[in-house]
Amino acid sequence: MDAKSTAFLFPGQGSQSVGMGFSLAQAYEKARLIFSESDEWIGFPLSKIAWEGSEEILNDTINTQPALLVHSIAAWEVFNENFPGFRPTYVAGHSMGELSALVASGTLAFKEAFSLVRRRGELMKRSGEISPGGMAAVLGMGIAELEQVCSDACRGEEIVQVANDNCPGQVVISGSSQALERAMQLAQEHGARRVRRLAVSIAAHSPLMATAQDDFNLAVNHSPFVEPLIPLVGNVTARPLTTRDDIRADLQLQLTSRVRWTESIQMMAASGVKTFIEIGSGNVLTGLLKRILPEAEAYSIGNPEDFEQLSWL
Repeated sequence: MDAKSTAFLFPGQGSQSVGMGFSLAQAYEKARLIFSESDEWIGFPLSKIAWEGSEEILNDTINTQPALLVHSIAAWEVFNENFPGFRPTYVAGHSMGELSALVASGTLAFKEAFSLVRRRGELMKRSGEISPGGMAAVLGMGIAELEQVCSDACRGEEIVQVANDNCPGQVVISGSSQALERAMQLAQEHGARRVRRLAVSIAAHSPLMATAQDDFNLAVNHSPFVEPLIPLVGNVTARPLTTRDDIRADLQLQLTSRVRWTESIQMMAASGVKTFIEIGSGNVLTGLLKRILPEAEAYSIGNPEDFEQLSWL
């Protein structure tokens, strides 16, 4: 495994599942300590929610986001224990996963990132209550065509926009319920292979998150960022962020802006990255990677057995 051609990827919401991180914590003291510290900081057994559920409680965004961060950092610490001194060329996180990438880049300590991601979840949930909306996955339609569909579906303050450019042929749109329904209908009329409303009550990565973004920016400003040791590829710019000010600026636009994941992966590949390691819960990002860059090597590590596949690289 060559660090010069390797990037670490960190998953966001949608990758969570009941039981996440349990086997890792049982097998590695380092991972067990990460979960234990998090329970102490948050003041209740978050690890029990992650490991035992219920699914409904874990899927509440105020629990989902910190639980995903904890699992990712636990897996990242175990990786460091198994491969000491390994420093990838880039780190990147999908949406909330950018907070996990902050820790891996050396920009923010785990405890401060945990506090920030908890605040992010609280604010996003509150914004969903203030400005209800939704999200929908659209399959089989190009970005440019879908952007036009969203533009045609907007009416005054009823706004919908592309939220996540996940991979070619898989895009998520987000906005007010009325505009979202119009966009879903228009997408079907324009030949989308499938349109599916997601089971969320918030319009992430849309203007409906403005109140969350404003308050999140205050939390970002009060977080003790330092200069990154590893460039972080930002969701908003899809470019390497090499200073703490650049990273702050990306985070301070993230909740209302598109996640440019396809462009992020393409940029890293163009810079020489050939191996991508997804660190944390599930393998959603590995699946997207295969659609963006079929020739890339991809590994997902979140469980003890996952580390065996890396030992021979």
